[in-house]
Amino acid sequence: MAILERALLWLATGLGISYIAPAGRGRKWTGAGLLGTLEGLLLWPLLPSAPGPYAAAVAAAVAAACFICGSAERTLQTHDDTRIVLDEIVGFWVAAAWLPGTWAAVGLAFVLFRFFDAVKLPPYKWLERLPGGAGVVMDDVGAGIAANLSVRLILASGLLGRMT
Repeated sequence: MAILERALLWLATGLGISYIAPAGRGRKWTGAGLLGTLEGLLLWPLLPSAPGPYAAAVAAAVAAACFICGSAERTLQTHDDTRIVLDEIVGFWVAAAWLPGTWAAVGLAFVLFRFFDAVKLPPYKWLERLPGGAGVVMDDVGAGIAANLSVRLILASGLLGRMT
């Protein structure tokens, strides 16, 4: 494997974090997605806090993730291999976009992102059909959007305030 392929695979696996999860050949539920989302949560404070730069950083990360995950798919010779977790990292960043920085709001974004990523509802489930890395990443972006909108609805309803 060439050095570039190895580097892109390392990035796609969340710097190797997905290898901590049990091997999942043929299994969809290995825990690697949870680890990738945790990594996204840990990296989230490093993103710009201003709305414009945040949007630019996440858009650039999503575009890069499509390229990186596409390369990892070719290296691993399978579509959306469970070891690829970069999609969960950027998906969580979409889920947490422009939310209040409280633990309650971010924690709810985390839980709802994991839920929406696991259940793969239409219409974002259909994004898995996109070719290459876009099919790996964009369904997670869709799950992130669903989680973000859900958190916003919960915050607007005042329900979260009553829960804390």
